[in-house]
Amino acid sequence: MKKFIILWVGQSISSLGSGMTAFALIVWIYSQKGTATSVTMLSFFTYLPSILFCFIAGTLADKWDKKKTMLVSDFIAAIGTSTVFILYATGNLEIWHLYVVNFVIGLMGAFQSPASSVAFSLIVPKDKYVKASGMQGFSGSLNSILTPILATSILAFGGLEVVFTVDLITFAIAFSSLLLFIKVPKIHLKDEKKEGSFLKNCLEGLEFLKNNRALFQLILYMSLINLLAYLGGFGILPAMILARTGGNETILGMVSSGIGIGMLFGSILVILMKPSKRKTRLIFLTMAISFFLGDIFWGLGKNSIIWILASFGGNMLVPFTTSSMATIMRINVPLEMQGRVFSARDTLQYFTIPIAFFIGGLLSDNVLEPFMAGTSNLRNIFSMLVGTGKGSGMAILFLFTGIVGVVSSLINLRNPIFKNLD
Repeated sequence: MKKFIILWVGQSISSLGSGMTAFALIVWIYSQKGTATSVTMLSFFTYLPSILFCFIAGTLADKWDKKKTMLVSDFIAAIGTSTVFILYATGNLEIWHLYVVNFVIGLMGAFQSPASSVAFSLIVPKDKYVKASGMQGFSGSLNSILTPILATSILAFGGLEVVFTVDLITFAIAFSSLLLFIKVPKIHLKDEKKEGSFLKNCLEGLEFLKNNRALFQLILYMSLINLLAYLGGFGILPAMILARTGGNETILGMVSSGIGIGMLFGSILVILMKPSKRKTRLIFLTMAISFFLGDIFWGLGKNSIIWILASFGGNMLVPFTTSSMATIMRINVPLEMQGRVFSARDTLQYFTIPIAFFIGGLLSDNVLEPFMAGTSNLRNIFSMLVGTGKGSGMAILFLFTGIVGVVSSLINLRNPIFKNLD
């Protein structure tokens, strides 16, 4: 696990810096526009290229050197951050600049993600997959706690320039550790003789999933979960909190930290507990509970205490879902095809995320918020549940995503086809 731990520490530090920049830019954009759409579109342009170029990136990731792919992708992403830094420092930064840069960063992520996933499989022993996934969840959760705290503090005392500087320093640490200390073994492909057309290679990952019906259906379920999660909690949550608190960055930071603390606690449990034999059952149960404790109570909550508790409760079990899903994929997909299959998985599982960002912002600003500002009888009924004022329309969206998330998870729990994956 030595190589994995070095890679894990470096990438975790870099993710912390990137997370602080993302948090700070959300606050900056909301201060400029004051709309949910302006915030969600930032994430939309980050995820869009991952979906558009995923098949190509996965095929190339199987062929290319994994370490070099990760290094080049990270380096170009760092150039994007540097560009935003320079534009802001010279007083020329506009919101559309961020959309363009985030598109480039997302494009690099499309190549970096399958390469790093295969590198993970190559340097981690099979019997340590769940533990290593738990460690990744642990660092991700810890970053979720530290990101808003550090970003808010640095914004208050040093400004956005210092946030950018910290981000670039953390990138340098991750880049150097990967370059100098990590050697990723090469894969000797079983089907090297069958080159075929590039398009055919791109589609092989999707063909593999279509021939594995249970895996295919599980990924489609996760695509629905991502649609619901990014319509609400991971999409418009910052905008709703800022709207309902008059732009209070501290409360937004506390709610965001609650998400991280919940995931941190869950990640520790994943690392310490014996892995479940019924991983698919665990996925559906944890998702049902997460949507109930998270989205529904985010919608019903009218103060920071309830929002923070919902953040903790709704995300405490997420690491069990993510580690189980990652283990199922690595066990059921041949190593020499993981780049292509993981990219196909990413396309199917994550294509709903940019759709959710796009729809969530438009629904909030143009339908739900105006609806809750009106005087209809139906509005009066909803106001008894979610309250009134700015942000109450977004709260309705949380109720919807929470209910659909619980129901769809319980329905899939009863489907016997998923037992095959265990």
